[in-house]
Amino acid sequence: MSHTRSRVLGPVIVLLSVLALMVSGCASLPDSSSPQAIGTIDRGPATTEVPAPEPGREPDLLLRDFLQANTDPANRHVAARQFLTSGMSGRWDDAASATIVDKVDVLAEERDDNTAKYVVRANIVGHLEEGGLYRADNGELEAKFTLVRDDGEWRIDELPPGVIMDKPRFLNSYQRRSLYFVTPSGSTVVPDPRWISGTPEQAAAQLIGLLIEGPKPSLAPAVHNELAGTTILGAITKADGRTGQVGVGLGGIRVDFGGLTSLTEPARELLAAQVIWTLANAEIAGPYVLLADGRPLDERYPNGWTTADVASMNPLATSGTPIGLHALLGGSLVNVAETGVTPVQGFFGSVDNLRSVGMSRDGALLAAVADTGRPEPEPAAELVVGAYNDGSPEPAVEGESITRPSWAPDSNSVWAVVNGTAVVRAVREPGSGRVTVVGVEAGAVRALGGRISELRLSRDGVRAAMIIDGRVYIATVVQTPNGEFSLTSPREIAFELGGPALSLDWSTSDTVVVSRSASDIPVVQIAIDGSRMDALPSRNLTPPVVAVEASTTTEYVADTRAVFQLNNSDPAGDRYWREVPGLAGLTAVPVLPG
Repeated sequence: MSHTRSRVLGPVIVLLSVLALMVSGCASLPDSSSPQAIGTIDRGPATTEVPAPEPGREPDLLLRDFLQANTDPANRHVAARQFLTSGMSGRWDDAASATIVDKVDVLAEERDDNTAKYVVRANIVGHLEEGGLYRADNGELEAKFTLVRDDGEWRIDELPPGVIMDKPRFLNSYQRRSLYFVTPSGSTVVPDPRWISGTPEQAAAQLIGLLIEGPKPSLAPAVHNELAGTTILGAITKADGRTGQVGVGLGGIRVDFGGLTSLTEPARELLAAQVIWTLANAEIAGPYVLLADGRPLDERYPNGWTTADVASMNPLATSGTPIGLHALLGGSLVNVAETGVTPVQGFFGSVDNLRSVGMSRDGALLAAVADTGRPEPEPAAELVVGAYNDGSPEPAVEGESITRPSWAPDSNSVWAVVNGTAVVRAVREPGSGRVTVVGVEAGAVRALGGRISELRLSRDGVRAAMIIDGRVYIATVVQTPNGEFSLTSPREIAFELGGPALSLDWSTSDTVVVSRSASDIPVVQIAIDGSRMDALPSRNLTPPVVAVEASTTTEYVADTRAVFQLNNSDPAGDRYWREVPGLAGLTAVPVLPG
């Protein structure tokens, strides 16, 4: 098999170190705690037999059936192996790689009465890598297959190693679930999306096993894992000890962790938050009975934890700050009410030369990019930082261009990109208000060779979403022991965007909303691993959509006519962009805290 723009992948492994601890009904699960490949997951005794290939099937149709069966990984792809000769079944290395494709063509090369050769061509859209990690990609796949008659039926006798999966069927067969790890400050948890496959009863063991193994390599330097080095003692059961239907329906879940004797009480709370939010967001309901060497992990919760007990670290929580929508209107910052707009007091509401504005998460501070009004070759833009009602903000940095400011979660520093390549942090001292500009190490981003037109920090501060030469990238934000910051492991996530990205913002901690230069679907939502790109409604919008602001509940956009909002709680059939009251008919740019 050969293809362009795609390296050969290593084994596709999901580290399910706790599969042996599954329910007693799964008697065929291995006793070993060694990792198992995604394609080799043993799901236990099947309740029904795997459907056999259809008798008398023509070779091209049988090959297509085989490719469809590739998305069922149970028992080393036993469903797919039925389409192989016995010799090829023994030789096929299904765990060598997992390539996800679309637009699959099966083309005949030659055929006689007993042999048929075909080439499969498709577009590569991603890869499923070790630990259930999805990596978006863009390229072409070409794979050759030879079929022979075996006892009168066509079977595949030669094929490349690895698994080829059609993306729609992949999305139906695998589930995207997030593991959660702790931010350096310990204030919240950060998602690490994974793709798993198995029965619902296996999901809890898979997810906890992956949690113990830790975050993906690109995320590891930016988070903490309180489960590192722990083990699972005994079986994972329902909260009352029952071993059937674990993690399915009501009844909660019980997990006994080993190796936690030296863990402090605050660290135990962080561990609980990791486990609970990982399971809760995978639709595994509580109560969550968490034990440490047979005793309650925390004596306050002997009968189990609930999500309310770790609500302060909820990754989907909305901001508790009662700050409404603001907007940049005519170069000035205004507060938006249903009846109209009011300029904010102080500098930011009295000037008319602001290009963009960023508001801190608590709403107390503002950062703005202002026109200097000076002739060339003097810098055309200046970043200023001050309090919300400040009459005289502090100048931070000048440049020919400066991106929209993006505040860090601590509300003490704001990030921007100067002249398309230099990433900086403007740090404001809480007492004096003095601003110091510090560079961010962004060599990995500059190596991409483009200009950054947008940079937005995630609300947890661990990732940065960027537009570089119209393409969408996600990078990891890493803080070094000396307090400096770097952007590492940038990766493109929207190869199929179909047009240059114009603006973006974080919707949730694992999705970004992007406006693109397209007339049919101007706004899309993209998963941070690049596995999904979903169209948002386009009704009422007049492209281009030049600005995007988002919260976990609402998206705001500015098009050529006005500012619109999209409420995520609206029914799917009645979800469309509504003009924002107070900004009707006004050309403005929405501004939200964070």
